Amino acid sequence: MGNSFDCWEMVGIGFVILFGTLLHFVYKCTNQNKIVGLFSPVNESVWEHLKMLFVPMLLYSAVEYFAVGNQFPNFIAGKVIGAVYGMITILIIFYTYTGITGRHFLWADILAYFFGVWAAFAYSWQIISQSDAGSATQCVALIVAMVLIVSFAVFTYYPPHIPLFLDPIHKVYGVPQKTSARPKS
Repeated sequence: MGNSFDCWEMVGIGFVILFGTLLHFVYKCTNQNKIVGLFSPVNESVWEHLKMLFVPMLLYSAVEYFAVGNQFPNFIAGKVIGAVYGMITILIIFYTYTGITGRHFLWADILAYFFGVWAAFAYSWQIISQSDAGSATQCVALIVAMVLIVSFAVFTYYPPHIPLFLDPIHKVYGVPQKTSARPKS
């Protein structure tokens, strides 16, 4: 693996962490814009927070593909599998520590996110550098990416009523009701 690709990967980790963190606030800052809600967390559910890893990694990987990734026959599969691995890592960490402690801590959630991003890039790098995926594998990876994109969009507005989709703070599923800035008289 060339130094150029390694640099892109290191920058990618920083980009995903920074952009994903900013995504956490974009929905509210855009006055709860429905289109923004498709790719930005709309509530505090675990599901919505997975967008903070998936969306920036998808965007960065698209740019990275045209810069250096197209040199690797399994780049797409590596990035998609890496993103899924990172999201699963976040889920495992979150549900393990909250299962043990009975509550969640912001600092632990942040660490789970950072570790999930690192795991996503580490795993994708391993796949890209050590295996040679065929066109069928690349095609399956693209299908998985499309299923995730559609799932994030659909479940933002029509989430199943299971704990993964429940906002533990506001006790809502999916998009919360807009709050009026005017005081009631």
